Amino acid sequence: MSREKFEAGALRWFGRPLDVLRPAERRILEQAHARQPIAADSNADFDAQLSFGDRLSDRIAIVGGSWGFILGFLGFLVIWALVNTVLLTQNPFDPYPFIFLNLILSMLAAIQAPIIMMSQNRAAARDRLDASHDYQVNLKAEIEILALHEKVDALRGTEIAALGAMLAAIDERLDRMERSRS
Repeated sequence: MSREKFEAGALRWFGRPLDVLRPAERRILEQAHARQPIAADSNADFDAQLSFGDRLSDRIAIVGGSWGFILGFLGFLVIWALVNTVLLTQNPFDPYPFIFLNLILSMLAAIQAPIIMMSQNRAAARDRLDASHDYQVNLKAEIEILALHEKVDALRGTEIAALGAMLAAIDERLDRMERSRS
């Protein structure tokens, strides 16, 4: 198919000239025309670009956001309180309002929160990449469906023309049969 026919087909599909299309739409349209697949593993490409710090913060976010961590930390807090109130009643290293424990928890939160936010930012970037890829796949599927509709319509037109020719031939035969009877 020539470039002119391709561009004329694109006008029909999108209802606007090719120079008005966004680059992603134009690229997908050209790939559909060339029958090239657009499916790719965007997660593998994204993961290949991660640094050691990125992977570490993702692991910390996975651990810090799990029930195992919450229950383990709850156990640690209970043990801390028991040790400092019951077992070390004579000389506790962190007596009851547990100021040292408060300091440790504050420092943990101050370190853990930005690490989890970095991981969430990367997850949002991955989601945007996935959404862009999904858009491209959906756009190509729409183009392919429109092309199939055109083919079915062309087949239907050919079939209707053939049926019209058959009806004309039958009508002509019937006319000849009537004339021969008369």
